[in-house]
Amino acid sequence: MKRVLLVIAVVAFVTIPRPAAAQFLGMPLWNSPKGGTGITFNGDLGMPNENSGKGTAFGGRVTLGFANIALTGGLASWKPDTASESFSSVGGNVAFRIVGGSLLPIALNLQLGGARVAAANSVPGQTRLTAAAGASVGLPTPGISIEPYLALGNRWTLTEGGGTDSNFGWTLGANLGFGGMFGFHIAYDVEAADGGVSNNVIGMGVHISLKAPIGM
Repeated sequence: MKRVLLVIAVVAFVTIPRPAAAQFLGMPLWNSPKGGTGITFNGDLGMPNENSGKGTAFGGRVTLGFANIALTGGLASWKPDTASESFSSVGGNVAFRIVGGSLLPIALNLQLGGARVAAANSVPGQTRLTAAAGASVGLPTPGISIEPYLALGNRWTLTEGGGTDSNFGWTLGANLGFGGMFGFHIAYDVEAADGGVSNNVIGMGVHISLKAPIGM
């Protein structure tokens, strides 16, 4: 009987995918170093690579922007190809703009975040923590705003009943705005993992920004 239970445990372990990269499972670590005031509603789509379990993730975020601080809350649901149910993530982050503004095309920020991942597919619950520094350049394109950015940082995974994993990660992305209200965002996220492999995620989505004159 013990041998049967051991075989079942080993099979369950090898068929459960490695956690997909970033804060919300299955999603890139979204960023916007230039920030902005007002409220932004985001709809997100994530597509992890094979090392991460593949599948598709869907999520939504709301960002409240002040002069130099942006507060974001959101959730995501990711179902790997080999899983019978989805992983749900709920969390948020805070971003501090250090350099940049309406007169400077270059922006730098610091971003701290966390998310709680509910237990699913025989995998215990997790707490995901992130810390990153981002840099972006605003491109002067008539009729459209383009903000390409690069963010570098570290990600920690605290597993219930287990240890803590710490991995370096980076995100290359861009935020596009049309007419100041509607926009599109894309990102490619890479997180180093054990054994020389990496968990990669391609993400994209749309957003609506209500640029209210909110200041601090």
